[in-house]
Amino acid sequence: MVDLKQPLTIGNVTLQSRVFQSPLSGVTDMVFRRFVRRFAPRSMMYTEMVNATGLHYVKELPQIMEVDREQETPISIQLFDCRPQFLAEAAQKAVAEGADTVDINMGCPVNKITKNGGGSSLLRQPQLAQEIVRSVVEAVPVPVTVKTRIGWCEQEINILEFARRMEDAGAKMITVHGRTRAQGYNGPAKWEWIRRVKEILTIPVIANGDIFSVDAAVECLKQTGADGVMCSRGTMGYPFLVGEVDHFLRTGERLPAPTALERLQIAREHLQDLYDYKGISGLRQARKHLTWYAKGFAGAALLRDQLCRIETLQEGLDLLDRAMADL
Repeated sequence: MVDLKQPLTIGNVTLQSRVFQSPLSGVTDMVFRRFVRRFAPRSMMYTEMVNATGLHYVKELPQIMEVDREQETPISIQLFDCRPQFLAEAAQKAVAEGADTVDINMGCPVNKITKNGGGSSLLRQPQLAQEIVRSVVEAVPVPVTVKTRIGWCEQEINILEFARRMEDAGAKMITVHGRTRAQGYNGPAKWEWIRRVKEILTIPVIANGDIFSVDAAVECLKQTGADGVMCSRGTMGYPFLVGEVDHFLRTGERLPAPTALERLQIAREHLQDLYDYKGISGLRQARKHLTWYAKGFAGAALLRDQLCRIETLQEGLDLLDRAMADL
């Protein structure tokens, strides 16, 4: 039985928390990670996934790869591609940028990723996936980890063989999302497959899928015996979740849920920080974040409709200020 109060060792890296913030495309930039880390300072964070081929052909690192060396620890940079050499090169750049671990995405179900051989399409090419991990392991001194799914579809659930291959290739941790690629994010996550992976591997296994609350995290860990949990969509508009789960696993105490006012205060800060960091593109990106925050109070539906249409920073700030004054 895993002692969830003890530190977690991933290769030569020791983590003080067994709760992870998942990489989320278009979400887990440096601004978002700062909010999650405010409530979960010990937890591993991940960048958005970085295209290794794209990285090969540019001189400057993309903004999504940027990390704050002084404040972002522990941090992992996630990469995707199907070319072992490009991934090895990208991993070296990730380590130079400050990554404590390098994660390889073998689970993304999006067509534009899979049609080019990346993400969950590697579940159908286990030998290539193994070559990728070996290549990256040989290229960098930090632990290499893998995030994947249980299979391509219901008829092709091959996670047990695939996970063994990842461990044999030198991966120091594997995160398993308990859905197939065909499921996308529909239907319940099949946690029983994560339990079966945990039973056959010696490296840490992290459970992912349907972790939307402390109760869900606890039940997932109970059912899977996993070494930790990774929170994904449950943190969108709720950067408190990782910290809530971490606190409960360490102390057995439940933190009080944030009030609507506290959520909107964070939303306002998030909007301002995104604008400061990315300018007008940050403002556009903030619209979806703001609609995620605006839930669970009178007038929330109208506020969401207004926030998703904001054209200026001041318009968004004013809307949030009025909403907070009305609470």
